[in-house]
Amino acid sequence: MSDNIFTLAGLQLNLSANTDNFEHIEAQVMAAKRRYPHLQMVVIPELATFGPAPRYAAQLPCKTDKKFQQLARDAGVWLCNGSLFERDGDHIYNTSSVYNPQGEVVCRHRKLYPFLPYEEGISAGTDAQVFTIPGVATFGVSICYDLWFPETTRSLVWQGAEVILHPTLTNTIDRDTELAIARASAATNQAYVVSVNAAATIGVGRSIIAGPGGEVIHQAGDQHEMILIDLDLNYLRRVRENGWHSLGQPLKSFRDAAHSFPQYQAQRSASLDALGPLAKPKTS
Repeated sequence: MSDNIFTLAGLQLNLSANTDNFEHIEAQVMAAKRRYPHLQMVVIPELATFGPAPRYAAQLPCKTDKKFQQLARDAGVWLCNGSLFERDGDHIYNTSSVYNPQGEVVCRHRKLYPFLPYEEGISAGTDAQVFTIPGVATFGVSICYDLWFPETTRSLVWQGAEVILHPTLTNTIDRDTELAIARASAATNQAYVVSVNAAATIGVGRSIIAGPGGEVIHQAGDQHEMILIDLDLNYLRRVRENGWHSLGQPLKSFRDAAHSFPQYQAQRSASLDALGPLAKPKTS
C-alpha cells in the first residue's frame, strides 16, 4: 500500500463478561489478517480481554500483555489491545497498549477519565499519549469516556495526532450521544476518529469511523463486525491545509488565536463547584 494509505480494521467483537476472551480475540485478529493480507493495524474494544472486571488487574508487563505482543508478531500488524486493568502499587488503571508488528510496546495510555461514579476504584491517568508510525502518521489513544472531554482529543492533536484510536465499552443508551461526540471531535480537530465498541451483549456495538470533516465513513450495527477501512492521510492533510471542502480551518484558528481560556489556568469555578460531589444518583 502507499505510505499515504493505511489500512486499519476495527473488530466489533462478541465478548463474554468476566472471563478470558483472549483466544477469541486471537482467532479474530488472525482471521482478519488472513482475509485481508494488506491489513496494517487492528483495534479491539476497551477491556475486551476480561470485560469490566478489576479483579484481573495485573502489573504491566504481564502474561496477557506478552500474549498480545506475540499476537502482533504472529499477525504482522500494529495492534491496539483495547485495554486491560493495570495494577501499579495501590492504584488500578484502565490502560490501553499498542504493539508494533515486531511485538514491541510503542504506547501505553492510562484512561484519563474513568467513568465515574460508576467505574469505581479506578485511578485516572495523567498524560495524553501518542505514537508515530514512521512515514505514515501520528496516532493518539483515547479510551471511552475520555472522548467526552474535548481537551483530551485536542491535547493529542496538539502533539501531532492525525488519527485517534478510541476503544470503548459502552452498553448504555448514551451511545447515540457518543456517536455525535466522535463526529464532532473529528471535525473540530480535523482528524480520523476510530471508535470501536464491543458487540451485543456486553456492548451495544455501533462502532464508528469518522473522517476529518466529521463525515461518517462507517457506522456498524450492534452485532459482530469486522470493519476494514483505508485511512487516506493525503486527504486528511489537505483538509487541515484548506478546510473540509475548502471551508473552515479550525486548527489554524486555534493556533493563531491571541486569547486564553481562564478555565485552563488552574482556576476554580464557583458555578462548577456548586454542582456538588461526584456520586451516584440517589432516589428522590
